[in-house]
Amino acid sequence: MYHIGRMNSLPIHHIDEQGTWLKAGPHKVLLPVSEPLPAAAKGDPLEVFLYRNSQGELAATLKRPKAQVGEFALLKVTAVTRHGAFLDWGLDKDVLVPYREQSEPMRVGRSYVVKLDLDSQWRTVASARVERHLKKAPVDLQEGQEVDLLLWEFTELGAKVIINHRYGGLLYRDELLPGQRRGHRLKGYVKRIREDHKIDVTLRRGGAREVEAAAQILLDTLDQKGFLALDDHSSPLQIKQALGMSKKLFKKAVGGLYKDRRIELVTGGIRKKNRPGPPADG
Repeated sequence: MYHIGRMNSLPIHHIDEQGTWLKAGPHKVLLPVSEPLPAAAKGDPLEVFLYRNSQGELAATLKRPKAQVGEFALLKVTAVTRHGAFLDWGLDKDVLVPYREQSEPMRVGRSYVVKLDLDSQWRTVASARVERHLKKAPVDLQEGQEVDLLLWEFTELGAKVIINHRYGGLLYRDELLPGQRRGHRLKGYVKRIREDHKIDVTLRRGGAREVEAAAQILLDTLDQKGFLALDDHSSPLQIKQALGMSKKLFKKAVGGLYKDRRIELVTGGIRKKNRPGPPADG
C-alpha cells in the first residue's frame, strides 16, 4: 500500500545507474541518482515522498514537504500564471492553486493557508477555500483532549484555528500570546464542543494538570534565570509576557510551589530554594 502526496516507507527493489528503484505496490518508483543514499541494499525500507512529476509519472524524493496531502499549511506564492498560483511547499516543483480554488486573487510574495489534496489525475494541488474543507461534526474529539492547532485567521474574538487538520475552532483573544502569527502551529486542548458542533479550544490544561504544567514552566524559567521579578502586584500582561500564563494560574502555581518549599518569595520577586536573589538595595 502506498499514498501519493505523502511520506511512505518503501522497500528497495534494486539499484542501478539511474538511481534507487523502490517497490510501491505493483509499481517500481525511481529515486534518482541525484539524491544520494547512505549504504543501502535490496529490501531495505526507505522513507520517501511520492508524487506525480511533470510527465505524470510516479516519482520519489527524500525531501519532506512543508505539508502533505490532507494537511493545511501557510505557504508563500512564488508565481502566478494562466493556470493559477504556485506555492513553495519545500520541493523542487511548486504546488498549484487553480483559480477556482482561490478565495481571493493570490499575489506573489504573499502567504496563504491552504489544504493539500489530489486532483482527478492524482497530482498534488492546493486549495485556499479553507472552510469548504473543514468537517462539520467533530465525532472523534472530546472535551479536554489534546489537539494540534494551526492559527488560520484573526477575528475580533480571537483566532480561528484548524484542529488536527480536520475541524475549525476558536481560540479566544485572552489566550493569544505575544508574537503568535497566522500559520503558527500549537498544541492545545478542546475546551468546549457546542450543540451546533462549533469548537472552542484553549492552550491550557484543565484542573490540577493545568496548575502542574504551570508550576513546571515556572521552575524551568527559574532554572534558567535564577530569579523572576514577578509577584502578586505584577500585571496580567507582565506575567503573560514572561511565562505565557494568566495571573490566576500564576498565583495557583506559586502557591503550590511555596507550600512545597520549592521556591522563596523575596523582595521584588521569586527565586528557587538555595538560589541567590537580586542584590540588596543600598
